[in-house]
Amino acid sequence: MEVLNNIWIAISTPNEGLINILMTLATFVEAILLMFLYTSLLNIKPNKKQKLIYFSILIVTSLISMYIIPNPFNIFFNYVVLFLIVKSIFKINNLENLLGVVLSALLFALIGVLISNPYITILHISSYEMASIPIYRMGYLLITYLLLIIISYIIRYKNLSLEIIEDLDIKNKCIIILNLAFGLITLLVQAVITFYYTDKLPVIITFLSFLSLLAYFCISIYSFTRMMKLTLTTRKLQSAEEYNNTLRILHDNVRGFKHDFDNIVTTIGGFIRTNDMEGLKQYYLQLEDDCQRVNNLYILNPEVVNNDGIYNLLTKKYYEADSKDIKINITFLLDLSKLNMKIYEFARILGILLDNAIEASSECEEKLINLTFREDSRNSRQLIIVENTYKNKDVDTEKIFEKGVSGKEKHSGLGLWEVRKLVKKSRNINLFTTKNEKFFIQQLEIYY
Repeated sequence: MEVLNNIWIAISTPNEGLINILMTLATFVEAILLMFLYTSLLNIKPNKKQKLIYFSILIVTSLISMYIIPNPFNIFFNYVVLFLIVKSIFKINNLENLLGVVLSALLFALIGVLISNPYITILHISSYEMASIPIYRMGYLLITYLLLIIISYIIRYKNLSLEIIEDLDIKNKCIIILNLAFGLITLLVQAVITFYYTDKLPVIITFLSFLSLLAYFCISIYSFTRMMKLTLTTRKLQSAEEYNNTLRILHDNVRGFKHDFDNIVTTIGGFIRTNDMEGLKQYYLQLEDDCQRVNNLYILNPEVVNNDGIYNLLTKKYYEADSKDIKINITFLLDLSKLNMKIYEFARILGILLDNAIEASSECEEKLINLTFREDSRNSRQLIIVENTYKNKDVDTEKIFEKGVSGKEKHSGLGLWEVRKLVKKSRNINLFTTKNEKFFIQQLEIYY
């Protein structure tokens, strides 16, 4: 009985040692909750190694900040650390990373504001007692964590995640950054008020403060969602315009074949009757070129190339090559919705590789590019192969990736250097550059 009495006294009276133990355990719990919330918001699926590195760094820095930096400023130090950890481990771009950190912090703040004053009022305690008495602090933390878990599960299983489109224009990026900056200032002010004046404020003031934070959160999400929808709609309109252009050219080609069908059959018959097999072979090769061009136009279809951005890129590069009399053969056997890398980075790499292929092949007598997209399930990878004819047979396949090196006049030589940077920062991507007597070959491998 005396033991139970001692335990009750320990947890129901101010106890700095027990509070320190409790907050140390809370650091582990919050690290897990924060990652779950953050990854749910941005639809990230970390592997075991990434989770281990994340937990190790965040827990150590959180413990250090808890004993060195005073409340509530240590919270913001932890969010800065979170930003840097996610940037280095998950390879998230700055804007997307900032959005995830601010929204996570905002949700933590919303819950804290929502429950702190009512919790104190109902239990008839002060903010000092809530912070210094273990049983009150534990109850507050348990309610906070329970609400965070519920919100995280709702976000994850109701598909409410936010995914940034990286090629937003500068104006929209500035709007998002300003919004996030004001959000951080608001959170800082609110954290100070909550920590120092919670028990001195009426419940109605706390409730109004909660409503203002909630309104800011909802309006920001709504505005961001509208911006994303507008960007996606613009992309779809561009895709529709490109597809209409493709259909028009395809229709003209089919009409041309239909018009010339009798002449084609008659010509083939002439070669057969005179037993001119060599002439028939040459004629067939020329006819095959036209058939391949029509086949490529069939492939340039949004239902086949099932990503609006990549579809627009491919059609643009195809017409650019066609205008320079470059024959481009396309084989597309890949589902881009399952591409195991960011579409933005993939588009940058593909665009640079195609630009170089078009430039190199345009200088040759035989202007030819073979472009292949396919799945290699045996080796758990996705392959994109760009083959092009080239003139300079002495080209150094390593030196071309150096900064400032270019085989083209009036070019900065930054294209392939940027490609190498993107490949190096991704752990599941390789780029193999080879050449033979006819083709210069770039093989991009994306592992999953």
